[in-house]
Amino acid sequence: MSKLLLLPTPFIHTLPSSSNLQFQCPFSLSLSLSHFRSHARRIGQPLRAFDSSSDPKTDEEGGIDNESVRMGHEEYPSGEFEFEAITGWRSFLVKLKMLVAFPWERVRKGSVLTMKLRGQISDQLKSRFSQGLSLPQICENFLKAAYDPRISGVYLHIDSLNCGWGKVEEIRRHILDFKKSGKFVVAYVPLCQEKEYYLACACEEVYAPPSAYFSLFGLTVQASFLRGILDNIGIEPQVERIGKYKSAGDQLARRTMSEENCVMLTTLLDNIFTNWLDKVSSSKGKGKEDIEKFINEGVYQVDKLKEEGLISNVIYDDEVIAMLKERLGVKSDKDLPMVDYRKYSRVRKWTVGMPGGNELIAIIRASGSISRVQSQLSVSSSGIIAEKFIEKIRSVRESKKFKAAIIRIDSPGGDALASDLMWREIRLLAAEKPVIASMSDVAASGGYYMAMGADAIVAESLTLTGSIGVVTGKFNLGKLYEKIGFNKEIISRGRYAELLAAEQRPFRPDEAELFARSAQHAYKQFRDKAALSRSMTVEKMEEVAQGRVWTGKDAASRGLVDAIGGLSRAVAIAKMKANIPQDRQVTLVEISRPSPSLPEILSGIGNSLVGADRTLKELLQGLKFSDGVQARMDGIMFQTLEGHPLANPILSIIKDYLSSL
Repeated sequence: MSKLLLLPTPFIHTLPSSSNLQFQCPFSLSLSLSHFRSHARRIGQPLRAFDSSSDPKTDEEGGIDNESVRMGHEEYPSGEFEFEAITGWRSFLVKLKMLVAFPWERVRKGSVLTMKLRGQISDQLKSRFSQGLSLPQICENFLKAAYDPRISGVYLHIDSLNCGWGKVEEIRRHILDFKKSGKFVVAYVPLCQEKEYYLACACEEVYAPPSAYFSLFGLTVQASFLRGILDNIGIEPQVERIGKYKSAGDQLARRTMSEENCVMLTTLLDNIFTNWLDKVSSSKGKGKEDIEKFINEGVYQVDKLKEEGLISNVIYDDEVIAMLKERLGVKSDKDLPMVDYRKYSRVRKWTVGMPGGNELIAIIRASGSISRVQSQLSVSSSGIIAEKFIEKIRSVRESKKFKAAIIRIDSPGGDALASDLMWREIRLLAAEKPVIASMSDVAASGGYYMAMGADAIVAESLTLTGSIGVVTGKFNLGKLYEKIGFNKEIISRGRYAELLAAEQRPFRPDEAELFARSAQHAYKQFRDKAALSRSMTVEKMEEVAQGRVWTGKDAASRGLVDAIGGLSRAVAIAKMKANIPQDRQVTLVEISRPSPSLPEILSGIGNSLVGADRTLKELLQGLKFSDGVQARMDGIMFQTLEGHPLANPILSIIKDYLSSL
């Protein structure tokens, strides 16, 4: 059964005494609005947030008065895929290119492209040495195979998926686009839940073995709470979250789900379940009521799915291959010519007659949690490191060869300061050339903070976005220190010097008040900049902020998102804003090229009391992603993680720590 699982994503932390000022996470930003407006007039591209009609007035406290701001409405191209067969002279050129292609690009004529969609699917490009699946390469393989005369069809093995609905929606769109080429696409599903079937039903034919595990029982939502465990081991989380729907931190600070969080998650669940019923019933030519009735019957027998027309037949993998041989005219004693996902990913688009155009559009990918600088304990290639991301943004801004840029975001957020610094750079880039934000599974909190710096935002209908709110806090470890016999004393100067350094005690009343004001200030800056960027009044933005998470479809109806679609629609909008005709080909240039890396994780836990203190700090380092105020969302994913060794990372950390005492 697929589940909406709230992974207890960590964020709260203690800071060393030398960093006691970092909690403020200042959001001050000086923007020359006249510069942006003059540049927008020069290129004829109105920038919503800096249009003269939306020049914000500031109140006495430095907030933004957006009463006169108007929301701009614009018709955006769909970016829908239209297949045009390669014929005549172009067909001859393609055959010539294949003759001179590199050896690793050689594919037998009449081959079937096979792809196993299973496990994690990254939104980043993968190097040839990396394991796992890459969404950009999956989508590109479908696109190349549609035009490649050597490819007869696609055979998908769809197994247990570990990704969000945004990526699933993107893959499903490419399956439907591939079918426009007239080639077959067949799915084989040995294990099938809602997410896997959502992909499979887009294929022409769906097959499953007699022993297949089918569990189309519906979707559930879960929330885990660790406050009881923390109390038992002597850790008191002191959390300051702004926004009544901001649930990041609830897993540590609460024992039960809040009413607001319950309302938010119920709405998300209803939206995704309704979308699933719509798409499945449409693809199978059935009514929504019929599909829902089937789910409520609790059917798990594969034969029953065949009787209801939900799958094509019950056969084994070798029988599917034998069927494909017969369809392609391959003799039974011969092997079916096949090319797998990894090998076909090395075939260039140029080889199959898709050279692109002279105009270049940069794609800058941002995946994972947001940090300002890279931690010594983190993997070098993991997450969004603001310093590195800003370098890429500046390189695109300074280059004259790029006509536009697409920021591809797949992030639940993270460090609020880092998010703000990247927002600044994205706005500067948007003053020079069109910038479109394209959302994947999730672009919430700090992820949305980045997106709102773009000229237009494109999201999948099931992307999780919004969550305009902040959260911060620290741990009071006094009782834990007492249990393990550890003592810590601090000599300080300055009224608030011990605000975060003194983790052996709770906040004093005046410290708690200062901490709360700091979080409120951070939230106000986030909300006001969101209002400015989206051309809303602050009051209107407050209605959709408060830390609430929206699906892309709901976000679009509330003005947080401009268009629904995937990367192809983002490209179409970028072309429109860059005055490039829609029928003209462009070349997409990946700025974030992959490179193999090794984990940079240091070990060595001391047994002394000093070592225990260091060990605790290293463990708590895992309970946050960056210093300062956090603009992040809980890791909401529709998936099943029972029995998975990494299903509950915080519990694993606590278990490991207790076992080391």
